[in-house]
Amino acid sequence: MPSTKQYGTAGPANEAIGGIPTIHYLDFASRGRGQVVRLMWEDAGIAYTDVRYSFEEYPDSKKTVIAEKNPTTNVPVVEINGKILTQSYAMLRHFARQLGEYDGKTEEEKYWADAMCDIAVDWRTQFVNAFFHPQKEETYPKHQQTERVRFLNAFETHLTRHELSRPGPYVLGPTVTYADLVLYQVLHDENLTQEGMKGLQDYPRLRQLADAVERRPNVKAFRESERYLG
Repeated sequence: MPSTKQYGTAGPANEAIGGIPTIHYLDFASRGRGQVVRLMWEDAGIAYTDVRYSFEEYPDSKKTVIAEKNPTTNVPVVEINGKILTQSYAMLRHFARQLGEYDGKTEEEKYWADAMCDIAVDWRTQFVNAFFHPQKEETYPKHQQTERVRFLNAFETHLTRHELSRPGPYVLGPTVTYADLVLYQVLHDENLTQEGMKGLQDYPRLRQLADAVERRPNVKAFRESERYLG
């Protein structure tokens, strides 16, 4: 059976999104596309129910309970107020609109947050393909030396040069967005934020962004809690 735990106390942010959401995801430590949804909820002060499936039980659950909720059988799946939400980045944009935060105010700001998120999604696709490849011992080191470096350089350039990002620390300067959380999660999952962010020593602007995300009060409390699994 999957583990089920409830976190937080419902407040105004839960009212804004229509209730207390339940997330179905793999028991995958603090990694992956489900984790970035949790990260937004934690930052926004949203109470939620966390249902985690072990890697051993997930194949059977995927054919039954997950398939009933999502025809593609992909996770994360979120249930809230009788509705089913799928596709993690669409969820983030949805919650951002409901909260009136996390995606900028002007159309130009919204576009830039969306664009930076899409680049991070492209990076994650390359990372996942290499990391979970049957020949991981060959594909992942190659990815680290090629595609990962390409994306790191691209983000460092965008964050340094774009007029909206240049002031820092976030994609939209002083205002955090869902794109910052998405980018942070990719950096984390590629083991670039661990050990004092040693992996970002050659990318000062990216390190500034990652450090700013980790220093956010609710994120800091989350990372220091028992529910954050490294």
